[in-house]
Amino acid sequence: MKLQFPFVQLPVTFDAEALAEEVLRIDEKCWRERAVGVSGNSALTLVTTEGDPDSDALEGPMRPTPWLERCPYVMQVLESLGATWGRSRLMRLSGQSQVAAHVDTDYYWRERMRVHVPIVTSPAVRFQCGEAEVNMAAGECWIFDTWRRHRVLNNSDSQRIHLVADTVGGGRLWDLIGAGRPVPGPQGEWRPRHVAPRLNDAMPKLDFEAVNRPTVMSPWEVRTHVGFVLGESMQSPHLPTIHHVLGRFTREWQALWACHGESPEGWPRYRALLTITQQELMKCGAGQVGLRNDVGLMQALESYVFAAALVKETTVAASTAGPQPLPGNAPPVPPAPGAPASRDPVFDRPVFIVSPPRSGSTLLFETLSKAKNLFTIGDESHALIEGVPTLSPADRGYDSNQLAGRDATDAVAASLRQRFHEALRDRDGRPGDGAGVIRLLEKTPKNALRIPFLRAVFPEARFIYLHRDPRQVMASMIEGWQSGFFRMYSQLPGWTGLPWSFLLVPGWRDLVGQPLGDIVGRQWECTTQTLLDDLAALPRDRWMVTDYGQFLADPDKEARRISDWAEWEWDRPIDRDLPLSRYTTTSPDPEKWRRHAAVIAAQLGKMQNLVARAARVAQV
Repeated sequence: MKLQFPFVQLPVTFDAEALAEEVLRIDEKCWRERAVGVSGNSALTLVTTEGDPDSDALEGPMRPTPWLERCPYVMQVLESLGATWGRSRLMRLSGQSQVAAHVDTDYYWRERMRVHVPIVTSPAVRFQCGEAEVNMAAGECWIFDTWRRHRVLNNSDSQRIHLVADTVGGGRLWDLIGAGRPVPGPQGEWRPRHVAPRLNDAMPKLDFEAVNRPTVMSPWEVRTHVGFVLGESMQSPHLPTIHHVLGRFTREWQALWACHGESPEGWPRYRALLTITQQELMKCGAGQVGLRNDVGLMQALESYVFAAALVKETTVAASTAGPQPLPGNAPPVPPAPGAPASRDPVFDRPVFIVSPPRSGSTLLFETLSKAKNLFTIGDESHALIEGVPTLSPADRGYDSNQLAGRDATDAVAASLRQRFHEALRDRDGRPGDGAGVIRLLEKTPKNALRIPFLRAVFPEARFIYLHRDPRQVMASMIEGWQSGFFRMYSQLPGWTGLPWSFLLVPGWRDLVGQPLGDIVGRQWECTTQTLLDDLAALPRDRWMVTDYGQFLADPDKEARRISDWAEWEWDRPIDRDLPLSRYTTTSPDPEKWRRHAAVIAAQLGKMQNLVARAARVAQV
């Protein structure tokens, strides 16, 4: 939940020693490593879906686990706060460890607070949220703004344990918040009420969530989320069109609601409207728009609206006896085959264009997408990929956009395949019929850092390496940074200077304070080195190369050559004079790199071997 202040301390305290005694009696084997894979970060579940101690789900009826029922004082703490409780846990962070900086963007967090009661801690534990930092002392009670970037640092050698309880609020809790002490803010007289353990009391009766996600989101809630995301958007030339698309979407959703309400008969129409709107937003540049907290606009809309406005039909189907077709004849997408030799039942030899940014991939993509019976999502896949939990840069501590094969867990792969499948359209804007396999074409410059990941998600993946004269690429990247139209992370933690543009490469922190030429040079070098190494590890029939200059010289010939390799059906001739791609910033000119000749020459001088290697590969 977005709050007015980064932190608010509530005017209530608890007996940390009594809480610790209660908590530490629970067997160590009941603790579980957190799913995010941070070393030393573990949890003991207290409130989960149906009280299942192994559940990390965010939706479904919430109930106490056996571990909560063994902690009467913890239950008294929750009762004294007077709220309806969602997922809640004891969270443990070992010494000299941290929770990486991230923003909570799931629909679940849109209207939920996270209450912290430190049980075992030390002054060396620091909680950072936005520009503020606090040490939450043992027994205190805090909430914080989950919409801002936040992280926890345990700089001590001992473990930290917090009671962490999620809630939409409640009458008494809101009264406590109203009397709370904001940080930053005035620090006047402070007399918190102490809640001591009540011995031999009856087990407290707590309120737990029974409903936490809509079957069909009401038009009033849809408008609220859309308005919130637009209000958080950074300035962009794409915003007027985005406002228009979303305004039409909310009005059409209202009309469908008036006709169908939550009736399953209306689900296919709701789903179609969601999919069409996603496609329209990507076509008008919404994937390039960021929010004030460095989350992408499309990522936020995906979480709050597109993934939450309509019940997941797969969930409904799974809850009924036997396999059930989804509304609109769209069956669930099977997971990727486990054995490399097996054929993918859905994505037949999907093709990914990989290259450094500004290599001409948009023009190549827009041209190739005209092949018969070929499907695309219409634009770049930033929102589709980074909207999957654990894949967003914020959830990964902003290390980079690189993803490895190990990042493609079964859950991640299944989610990503489903998201792609729902968004795909052919050259005439029509979805697949839901039967048989699909030929997919995709391009996003970040994917040049993700070839092993894409292979793990799509076992039959093929790749087209688009090579372009690095002088032209770097010149275009320099102008892209200066234009501000390609801002990817406008408030990148620790970054100074122009807002970060294009893909986030490993080791970007070493570039803080460096000239723009060095930044662009590193982006090109890292991307090219990574993709060439990853392609070299593949069987040779899994990838091919096209040169941008060769493509421009005879686009029809090159498109047919690529189609022959990919085994697409090509039935439309192409004029030599191709239209400008949607992301063109200045008129094409093969010599405009000379405006930055000195800067580019200095960069190329440091990477002659790599430049030569890329040129050799392009001649294969």
